[in-house]
Amino acid sequence: MKKSILNVFLMLFVLLFSACTAKNEVDQNEKKQLILNMKDKVLQDLYILKPDVKAQITNAEGYGVFTNANLKIIFASVGGGYGVIKNNNTQRYTYMRMGEAGVGLGLGIKDYRLILVFHTKESLNNFIKNGWTLGAQADASAKANNQGYSVGGEMNVNDITIYELTENGLSLQGTIKATKFWKDEELN
Repeated sequence: MKKSILNVFLMLFVLLFSACTAKNEVDQNEKKQLILNMKDKVLQDLYILKPDVKAQITNAEGYGVFTNANLKIIFASVGGGYGVIKNNNTQRYTYMRMGEAGVGLGLGIKDYRLILVFHTKESLNNFIKNGWTLGAQADASAKANNQGYSVGGEMNVNDITIYELTENGLSLQGTIKATKFWKDEELN
């Protein structure tokens, strides 16, 4: 009798564990699909604003698309987000996270997208492996529901062209900030 009760509990444990594992795989696939959908939407928006970028991305070693929310309160700035890098040669995706912190004067909240175009294999591999940038930022934006004005721009750093699109937000800031990108261990 004790042995059969133990077997029933063991079977229930195995079923519960396998259900949790299956649920985790579904969650991971859903998260990946949400990130890929975000990537597609951001690229569509970028191509409307700058049609020539489509050829640049197609001919590049790879590209990345990230979504980020940033909060700036007087002297401190913090933010975080997620995204994906695509290697155009291998067609492989690397899912990543990002976080940022900075100091400087400003006030605001901003929801923005970053598009990174990697022009060399080295810049692509180095970014995936190390993913750290440090820089100064000055921006002004006021945008809500596709209305408003945003100054973000385009810059080139270490064989990477970076585009920024403001989704929503209101900010006026000048900061020195560090941004860390790293592989999302859960999704890779």
